[in-house]
Amino acid sequence: MRRLLGGAALLVFIAGVQLFVLTEQTERFFAWTIRNPLTAAFLGAAYWSSGVLELLAARETVWARARIAVPAVLLFTGLTLATSLVHIDQFHLGPEQPLEAQGLAWVWLAIYAVVPFVLLILLLVQVRQPAGDPPPQRPLPLWLRGLIAAQSAVLVATGAMLFVAPQVTLDIWPWTLTVLAARAIGAWLLGLGVAAAQVMLENDWSRVRPVAASCVAFGLLQGLALVRYPDPFRWMTGPGWFYLAFLASLLALGVYGLWSARRPDPV
Repeated sequence: MRRLLGGAALLVFIAGVQLFVLTEQTERFFAWTIRNPLTAAFLGAAYWSSGVLELLAARETVWARARIAVPAVLLFTGLTLATSLVHIDQFHLGPEQPLEAQGLAWVWLAIYAVVPFVLLILLLVQVRQPAGDPPPQRPLPLWLRGLIAAQSAVLVATGAMLFVAPQVTLDIWPWTLTVLAARAIGAWLLGLGVAAAQVMLENDWSRVRPVAASCVAFGLLQGLALVRYPDPFRWMTGPGWFYLAFLASLLALGVYGLWSARRPDPV
């Protein structure tokens, strides 16, 4: 499992380079063309922040501390596979596409056709191991669990709407999305929501550091994406204000989580 998470961290780093660095060249260097650069930057930021989660989880030697990344990664990869198959006609698979784009599209499909199933098998094997689950030693305060529960609910609800009914719910997002982009973002939000729920279930400061670090990376990188591409964002709107406030809350709780996880007696 640790090797798979480490390998996944490398793959999402590469995807982040394609989307966050080569943001305006997705017609050549990504599996499908993303016209809106803010969408590409958002997805790239999400990939890089998930790489933080997977890398830190892969470094843990105790399953109880590493597993916090697994449900979110499993859900995201499965949903992304489904999205890819539904929108396969938009991928760079045709002979008219640049050769590098064709290759990247096939690699994308191969990865998402394999990873979720391998991860599921390894998870089933892991949970059947006889090693016991140590009880939480440093539980999170009740007020923090309440805030995380609220964040998880918002992420899951928004992600589900974007994924299941993208045509109906595009107006809730603060910039213009295609149906494919809406489902891709919805998969990320659902994964983040599950990661937040896993934090509540683990309820132990020693186990939440990977998610906290990932939230900090997500907040900072998404903020940088807005600085780079401010024009597509609907700033003076309800969805725009809510997006900014929610992003700030993720960043704040991530910083607090990292700080508290390092303290001997968090309050």
